Amino acid sequence: MTDLSAFPIASRWPAAHPDRIQLYSLPTPNGVKVSIMLEEVGLPYEPHLIDIGKNETWTPEFLSLNPNGKIPAIIDPDGPGGKPFGLFESGAILVYLAEKTGKLLPTDPAARYETLQWVFFQMAAVGPMFGQLGFFHKFAGREYEDKRPLERYRAESQRLLGVLETRLEGRDWLMGDEYTIADVATLGWVRNLVGFYEAAELVDFKSLKNVPAWLERGLARPAVQRGLNIPARP
Repeated sequence: MTDLSAFPIASRWPAAHPDRIQLYSLPTPNGVKVSIMLEEVGLPYEPHLIDIGKNETWTPEFLSLNPNGKIPAIIDPDGPGGKPFGLFESGAILVYLAEKTGKLLPTDPAARYETLQWVFFQMAAVGPMFGQLGFFHKFAGREYEDKRPLERYRAESQRLLGVLETRLEGRDWLMGDEYTIADVATLGWVRNLVGFYEAAELVDFKSLKNVPAWLERGLARPAVQRGLNIPARP
């Protein structure tokens, strides 16, 4: 049996199955990237719910795995060289799991880098901008009298949707016929923007054609449907 005692996080969230990948997460747009990916590639894993409402990401045990105090993070008991390996940052985890399994990331060098550029586009632009729009539209930021921040993030989110709309013209997925980690990275954020953040009207989502169709295709995937609810909320 794999020994995870070198990882302090395993003492707070003990592994019932230490030979499986340990996922420390919550079903947020960032968290579901990894649960969806794990469901898509079929690797055995054990999810642990990290309650950000109780500041569990700021506990010493969690910070020992991710010093940035954010979900998701993983421990792979069969990491490089066959040794247990911890990793944080959802984009890095997607690339790691794709390369570990040989799935959802093209092997052709040009297509591989093209896929990675869309993953980084999500990480650098879609996630941060959509998240800020959610804050200023639905959460505490909506109380601010100064609406310039809301308008800034609304306009930028709408522009980013336009980038996706153009990219998806004539394509089923961001890389064309092939569903990849670029789609895995982005689906949850677009879903959250028009669903949980209730910003569809704000960004004129109904004026788009390709993005809604892409989102519908993605959400219809069984692995996506499962991954969106892992780890299960209490």
